[in-house]
Amino acid sequence: MTRILVAGAGGMLGHDLMTVLEGRDAVGLGRAELDVTDLASVRAAVRETGIGSGDAIINAAAYTRVDDAEADEDRAYAVNATGARHLAIVAAEAGARLLQVSTDYVFDGTASTPYAEDTPRNPVSAYGRTKAEGERLALEAHPAGAFIVRTAWLYGEHGGNFPATMLKLAASRPTVSVVTDQVGQPTWTMDLAKQLVALIDADAPAAVYHGTNSGQASWYEFARAVFGEAGLDPARVEPTDSASFVRPAPRPAYSVLGHDGWARAGVPPMRDWREALFEAVSTGAISSGDSTAQ
Repeated sequence: MTRILVAGAGGMLGHDLMTVLEGRDAVGLGRAELDVTDLASVRAAVRETGIGSGDAIINAAAYTRVDDAEADEDRAYAVNATGARHLAIVAAEAGARLLQVSTDYVFDGTASTPYAEDTPRNPVSAYGRTKAEGERLALEAHPAGAFIVRTAWLYGEHGGNFPATMLKLAASRPTVSVVTDQVGQPTWTMDLAKQLVALIDADAPAAVYHGTNSGQASWYEFARAVFGEAGLDPARVEPTDSASFVRPAPRPAYSVLGHDGWARAGVPPMRDWREALFEAVSTGAISSGDSTAQ
């Protein structure tokens, strides 16, 4: 059976990956056990965990503080780009596959139809630039075995996330204002974790894949859905626009990703985001108490 190493196992996605991999031949390493910015540390971790030919490494380690990256791009680059390169180098040496988790921020957000997997990268933020470089360096170091899986708008039980923030705000104020002019695909980390493992199990070809829940929504629509699933009045969510929330890093206005790659791999695409949100809320994976930072 394939042995799987999860880098970044302490994060929101990493936690759910380890849940999905329970009972499997899998090892999860957090930041304290694996410093992806240090090539020697990566080599030692792969050697000690016994990753070899036919096995897989999932890189869920990332610098995700989008606004902070504008002033700290070197640190973001070290984790998101150099770290990806190190894992790709060592995966290639071991004969293992690398699943590099990437982001919609590698695109400029100016499209009006879903981004295809082969759309040229054109990031407009420091975070996006570092993740785009992570893709490029991983593919350069391990062209035959690097899988790029882009995701977006992640939320989950084990990290700071938008639905939890909305529920927390709902408990302390009568209304919340949420932007209507940014559109994307809310994606539950548990669904993404299952999709990443399915990709490994399918023995699919190395390529670029888009790992987001299906459908699309604005942040405003997402917030109203969160309120509705939690039994709150969606009318308490009021519309606004991005001009009311100026932040250091630009946000893509349009972050909808196309899913054609899954058909080529013989793996079904991820379900609609509303189905995922219903399950996340109904099972208690999302609540107002889930607001700790990654």
